[in-house]
Amino acid sequence: MPSIDQLLREFITLFVVIDPIGTLPVFYFAAAGVPRHLHWRLATRAVVVAGVVLLGFLVAGQLLLEGLGLRFGSFQIAGGIVLFLFAMTMIFGESRPEEVIHEAERASLSGAVFPLAIPSIASPGAMLAIVILTDNHTNPVFDQFVTAVVLCAVLGFTLVLLLLAARLKRVLGETGASVISRVMGIILATVAVDSVLGGLNAVGVLTLPEGGALEITSPAE
Repeated sequence: MPSIDQLLREFITLFVVIDPIGTLPVFYFAAAGVPRHLHWRLATRAVVVAGVVLLGFLVAGQLLLEGLGLRFGSFQIAGGIVLFLFAMTMIFGESRPEEVIHEAERASLSGAVFPLAIPSIASPGAMLAIVILTDNHTNPVFDQFVTAVVLCAVLGFTLVLLLLAARLKRVLGETGASVISRVMGIILATVAVDSVLGGLNAVGVLTLPEGGALEITSPAE
């Protein structure tokens, strides 16, 4: 049974990579040509599509690891590095919502699939994080179920924000959403570093005590 700390960690990680607040500017763009009374359909469809993609990636990602015989620690290290680079783009580069909006300006509005569901909600960072958070050494089905429940909670929060988008726009604005997105990037960078350390511990390169300094060990020992 996962502890409260573990559940909170998973929730924060998925909340950061999905970035519900950072998705608001994308929703404003996608909903610009949609009648106001249909905005709830746009939001609901986007969250459902993103949820199906992420849940499918949760199962497929696990099957891929098992099929290739990869160690989970190695995947944690690689995933942590990619998440760290993703966090750097959130902090220093063009914010994800602005980048997605620029791409969407060259495409026709086809429901809520692009750009709202993919790649704004179901981003590459979210797809990768959903696999990293699932440790299937002890109880694969239960661990995937717990991660899926946490994911649904984050998507539920995202749906509520999108349904309240009109009111939130008056409070946050696009600038406020961009600032919060960069703060979340800093949190994601911390999570990514912790994932790398956890991977190094899993493969036996580092020993992570409950408290104190790290101990570097040899994998052969």
